[in-house]
Amino acid sequence: MLLEVKDLEISYGKKVVVAGVNIELEKGEILSIVGESGSGKTTVIRAIMGCLPGAGRVSGGTVIFDGKDVLQNTRDQWRDISGKQISIIFQDSGSMINPIRRIGGQFIDYIRAHAPEKSEDEAYKMATDMLTNVRLPNPDTVMNSYPFELSGGMRQRVGIAMAIVFSPKIIMADEPTSALDVTIQAQIVRQIVDVRDQYNVAVIIVTHNLGVASYMSNKIMVMKGGRVVEGGKREDVIGNPKDDHTKQLLRAVPVIGAERYI
Repeated sequence: MLLEVKDLEISYGKKVVVAGVNIELEKGEILSIVGESGSGKTTVIRAIMGCLPGAGRVSGGTVIFDGKDVLQNTRDQWRDISGKQISIIFQDSGSMINPIRRIGGQFIDYIRAHAPEKSEDEAYKMATDMLTNVRLPNPDTVMNSYPFELSGGMRQRVGIAMAIVFSPKIIMADEPTSALDVTIQAQIVRQIVDVRDQYNVAVIIVTHNLGVASYMSNKIMVMKGGRVVEGGKREDVIGNPKDDHTKQLLRAVPVIGAERYI
């Protein structure tokens, strides 16, 4: 088992905001965590990555990654696995990129921060190879561009390239399509599936869109109010939902020509 989360509980101060989360994930599997805003989806992946903000803390349960309880990690141990073994694609990758620096300089710094033994030329080659892998044309031009010179879809592909440059074992994707228009959303979803297929990486994607979850996932977990209301294999959750909240999310998927797009 690559990742096993048992009875995860997350608190801010004395207030428990998420409880009873259980996850089992193997290599190459995609899990979608689905729910409305404020349901605790992003809080769960932040806890798994050890990057809860402010007073957030894991107040119960275990997170076993690759055979080790990462909740016992020191700061240096987190630094060693973050970005290399576990990485994240943000909701808007443009927000994590310095707007006044060229893409290339930031990408090279990112690589050398995690692999200081790499020369600048080696890091440049790694970066352009990854940009090519995520189907960005003219990677040298992208490397020489400022973030504002790229479209939202291109910036998101840069974020994906940075997330996979070290071939991590797990990628966390936090609403990676919500800031994009519908056609670009479809391209990014296919890109993440392609990355899974190419690198056999496990993916946990946070989304409010059950249609996206149905298309790309092996497993689906539905959250509401900081609790898991339903979870299991995709075909079970989609084909035979048990909880009323899951049924409501399914009804929210558009119907066109009497066909529900899920």
